[in-house]
Amino acid sequence: MPVPDLPGNVIPKHSPEEHWLKRSVAGLCQLENERFPGSQPVSFGTRDLLKLEGQDFWVCEKSDGIRVLLLILFDDAGQRVFLIDRHNTYRELVGLFFPHHENPMIPLRNTIVDCELVIDIDPRTRRETPRLLVFDCLVVDNQNVMSRTLDKRYGRLNEWFYKPYAKMIRDHPHVASSHPFHIKVKEIRSAYNVEQVFLMDIPALHHETDGLIYTCVTTPYSPGTDSNIIKWKPPSENSIDFKLVLRFPPLFSNPSQPDFSAKPVFLLHVWCGDQNGVPRYEQYDEMYVDDNEWERMKASGEQYDDRIVEVHWDAAVKGWRMMRFRDDKPNGNHKGVVENIISSIADGVEKDTLLSRSNHIRTAWKARQGAAQNQAPPVAPPPSRPPPSGPPAASSAISRPSQPIPQVEWRYGPLQSSKWSKVAGPRVIFGLER
Repeated sequence: MPVPDLPGNVIPKHSPEEHWLKRSVAGLCQLENERFPGSQPVSFGTRDLLKLEGQDFWVCEKSDGIRVLLLILFDDAGQRVFLIDRHNTYRELVGLFFPHHENPMIPLRNTIVDCELVIDIDPRTRRETPRLLVFDCLVVDNQNVMSRTLDKRYGRLNEWFYKPYAKMIRDHPHVASSHPFHIKVKEIRSAYNVEQVFLMDIPALHHETDGLIYTCVTTPYSPGTDSNIIKWKPPSENSIDFKLVLRFPPLFSNPSQPDFSAKPVFLLHVWCGDQNGVPRYEQYDEMYVDDNEWERMKASGEQYDDRIVEVHWDAAVKGWRMMRFRDDKPNGNHKGVVENIISSIADGVEKDTLLSRSNHIRTAWKARQGAAQNQAPPVAPPPSRPPPSGPPAASSAISRPSQPIPQVEWRYGPLQSSKWSKVAGPRVIFGLER
């Protein structure tokens, strides 16, 4: 399945315009920094089964596309539209217009929407359609909604952003011909309806999906890593993003020079954050590459050294295997995230176990609803209706069922130390010191 190229005209790095755009976004999001303001999920583990019972979560499929934010800016010069990727690069889109929810003749004002850009492929004609799947929002029509709960944000996303745009496209279908992608709101269900995601939502997709995303309904939007957004994958498909570094052995005839004809050591470096604005990496482990794979790598003509790669743990070879390049990411996963993902591989939850907990999750959800109805005024309307303009209602007390977590058999042994890793093996390999 193809990965979409991001459309739009790139705003030059470090230019006055980029600085102004980043400052504008930080102001709209009420942030003190100018980094990418999108939230990032954590990996799912056995412990999260109880978390799904203790709090209200929504679930949707995890699309395999490119994560972006859609930025709409409005000033005296009119409405301008941008995409922001995870590199925090801005691209201006030409030809798009978003109408106001109260008066479609005037533009929607400053808005930031969270999205995933995918390529849908028609199974019959094989025609490719870029599609922007929107699922959350930070700012809508000049109103920052990050402090509101997910149900309120999702309501604003539909009522103020998507429905006026969809009506414009229905009434004037020729307008869509100049747009770089189609726009659709992502289908979201309550956590106890996860079986419907597997049986109905995923089979209907025309793009790749690689798991599920659970998002807590009662918490605000939080930039950066958010423990209230949980990414589920089958344990065998959990992956990590590292920087790949190739190290070649020395020439036998001239040990001071590398032997580029020999098979190198494929080192995986983990991101340890930035130091004075420069990404800091340290060696973490080695990637397994057999001789046939190495021949295919050489034949491809691709640059492998110093690129971000996505890898998964192969229990058969007890090593990391490459899945694909991740040029859409500025850095690999942070070291802390890597440790969490490794824990989730060892402590992973299979699909059957996830489905078997649905009744417990539903019972706990309904119990919280009943308690809230007995203790508080009527609950807010569902997301499909316009949400109230006042502050979100306080979340109800959590009631936790007493059922224990089922014993899940670990299908994977402990991660094996590599002779190339930074914690084991000889100090000098092929003349290279660790």
